[in-house]
Amino acid sequence: MMLRIMLHVAAGLAALVWAGTANAELVLSQLVVDLGAAQGARADIEIWNNSKERAYVAIDPSEILNAGAAQEQRVSEVDPEQRGLLVSPNRLILEPGQRRLIRFAPVGAQGLRERVYRVTVKPVAGKLEAESSGLKLLIGYDVLVLLRPVNVRQRVVASRSGNRLTLRNEGNVSVELIDGRQCTAAKANCVDLPGKRLYAGAEWIQNLKSAAPVEYNVVSAGRSARQSF
Repeated sequence: MMLRIMLHVAAGLAALVWAGTANAELVLSQLVVDLGAAQGARADIEIWNNSKERAYVAIDPSEILNAGAAQEQRVSEVDPEQRGLLVSPNRLILEPGQRRLIRFAPVGAQGLRERVYRVTVKPVAGKLEAESSGLKLLIGYDVLVLLRPVNVRQRVVASRSGNRLTLRNEGNVSVELIDGRQCTAAKANCVDLPGKRLYAGAEWIQNLKSAAPVEYNVVSAGRSARQSF
């Protein structure tokens, strides 16, 4: 599904600049990149300019340390070898209707735990050519990049205290918890539960409406399993 990089300020990074009155519109083919640990692993996403004006694009990768935890940190590193991830190119000029690829590839030895990155893809102000000034909203999005370890270990454990459920990811890769439900013993009444991406080492606490069991589809590395907690 094409994801339009416009009109959704809460999901992106916004900057206001004085420029011409036309609105640039960038489109990305996806916002999540799941990189395996195989030799030569890489992934491409497509970006294109869906507007009638030239677009200047900056691409800025950062690693997320302690993802999903209170100590989460966003760290920028210029050297791809130190960062562990190569992103190319880091700048683009797109003519109206033009399409290009952004490439993601791991660099160096893989760790024992999944590494998490956010790559900001955002339009920046180009040459000001309009005689009259107007207000233009430039919005960029973060692409989530997951760099998996060689040996993937998936393990989500739960603890219950009455209506309080704590889910902890004790594996070494992130998982998506989707299609959550809590049903009565006879499954006559069921309540849908929110989803969550749970990073390795992170935990998630929910206050439920009852002490009945909870079920989620646990999705990771292309595999899905229904689990009861």
